[in-house]
Amino acid sequence: MTDSTTDPLAPATLGPVTLRNRVIKAATFEGASPGALVSDRLIDYHLAVAEGGVGMTTVAYLAVAPEGRTHADCIYWRPEALPGLRRLTEEVHATGAKISAQIGHAGPVANAKSNGVPSLAPTRSFNALGMAFNRAATAEDLDRVVEQHGAAARMAVETGFDAIEVHLGHNYLPSSFLSPRLNPRTDEFGGSLANRASFPRRILAAVREAVAQVGGGQVAVLAKMNMRDGYRGGFDLPESVEFARLLESDGHLDALELTGGSSFMNPMYLFRGDAPYREMAANMPLHPVIRMGMRMVGKGFFKEYPYKPLYFLDNAREFRRALSMPLVLLGGVTDLTGMRTAMDEGFEYVAMARALLREPDLVNRLRADPSTVSRCTHCNLCMSTIYPGTHCHLDDEHVYGEAHPIVADSSSADRPETSS
Repeated sequence: MTDSTTDPLAPATLGPVTLRNRVIKAATFEGASPGALVSDRLIDYHLAVAEGGVGMTTVAYLAVAPEGRTHADCIYWRPEALPGLRRLTEEVHATGAKISAQIGHAGPVANAKSNGVPSLAPTRSFNALGMAFNRAATAEDLDRVVEQHGAAARMAVETGFDAIEVHLGHNYLPSSFLSPRLNPRTDEFGGSLANRASFPRRILAAVREAVAQVGGGQVAVLAKMNMRDGYRGGFDLPESVEFARLLESDGHLDALELTGGSSFMNPMYLFRGDAPYREMAANMPLHPVIRMGMRMVGKGFFKEYPYKPLYFLDNAREFRRALSMPLVLLGGVTDLTGMRTAMDEGFEYVAMARALLREPDLVNRLRADPSTVSRCTHCNLCMSTIYPGTHCHLDDEHVYGEAHPIVADSSSADRPETSS
């Protein structure tokens, strides 16, 4: 636990890793991996925030299996992706920042049509993203996905990542098993919290074992989990606090990042602020029927929540009271006042996302002038850019420059980037 005098911009440790400060660039899909490979643009994206002063940047989202991608151009762990990922970690390290790999399986959030592989869920259910049915995951599927998380962790260590963040939120596959509404199973994976939690707990055990075997205990392990799904019948307090207690007792984590919302049931619960559903319908690679539906009823589906600084703090306090493990506070962290409040409340780290899209050098500016105010307006138009290339819409040009060639290996510099 930290005390009230902790400086968010001073060096800190995250498990076995030393960070130059307590600010983490939160995982936000970059839209810069055509062909499911690292591109120069993806590297530029993370170099911008690394050079801008964050303690650690998080690469999102690195799927553990082909059907676990959110979209066909989402990187998934395989030999072809490793040279580019290795170059990415090396270039970030050269700035003095650390780098984390967010790994996971999208489950019912996956676009099966784009991926060309059926998506998985706790039970057979309709997936509007791909206009197809999710396949009910069998026990054998879950065993495989657990093993794939371990394999992904080993590859992350081998390619130079300092930390691994396991995605247990936003109704991706592990999170969907935690949701009572999405998981009505009656076997050993449904019903009680202990049953619903068994799959994500096994994932974390596999990741920790892999890190211990390959990384010699020098790589940190985090998990990102929902405090509240944000819809009736979803995973919610106080069950989520009890789940966090189980994770703490398992001892596999160096820190827990607290989030909320569902990528397909209530996405704005995570973001807060304006809901740019028209722009999302125009820019995202959706089925024509879904695009038309979003234009017509998007305002009802994308429920708007007023933005306020540190908007997850009230819920996160319940986790801080219940746990002794390090916690990462996410949501509405945009200035030094908010960071210091988080430290005063006992949170060891803060995570930033949209504010760094607007100003990748915000941390350096805060260090130079503590009164600096973020220029992010919380318009959320950046949400509509995640496939053409995530950037702040308030800039005339993309923050991270023009698209660059895919980086599959050192000889691929002349390979053109494919469209996403």
